[in-house]
Amino acid sequence: METSLETVALFSLKIAYEEEGMSPILRSDTVMGDFQKEVFKLLVRRGDVKAIQSKVAQCLGLALNALGGAQKPLGRELYKLSIDFQEAGSMQQLDQPLLALRDYLINAI
Repeated sequence: METSLETVALFSLKIAYEEEGMSPILRSDTVMGDFQKEVFKLLVRRGDVKAIQSKVAQCLGLALNALGGAQKPLGRELYKLSIDFQEAGSMQQLDQPLLALRDYLINAI
């Protein structure tokens, strides 16, 4: 799960900050500081669903803004997927929405 959470964060930040012709954002970049696998690993170990959702929401909000908001086609789908993720009430319920977000973001880039 930690790797998928980090991937969602990475690709959200790529959408938000990466510009054509610039160096790509990598997992080791400082912008990933609060969203690295080790941070998520700790939150998963604690079972802190709300903290995980909050961290992911920060990244998704940036990506959503970069896509033009929920009114634009790409933003609308990202918004729907993010709502599914935010509505999960347990660690087990995070799995499916997380994988959907991950796959969507990977394919959006």
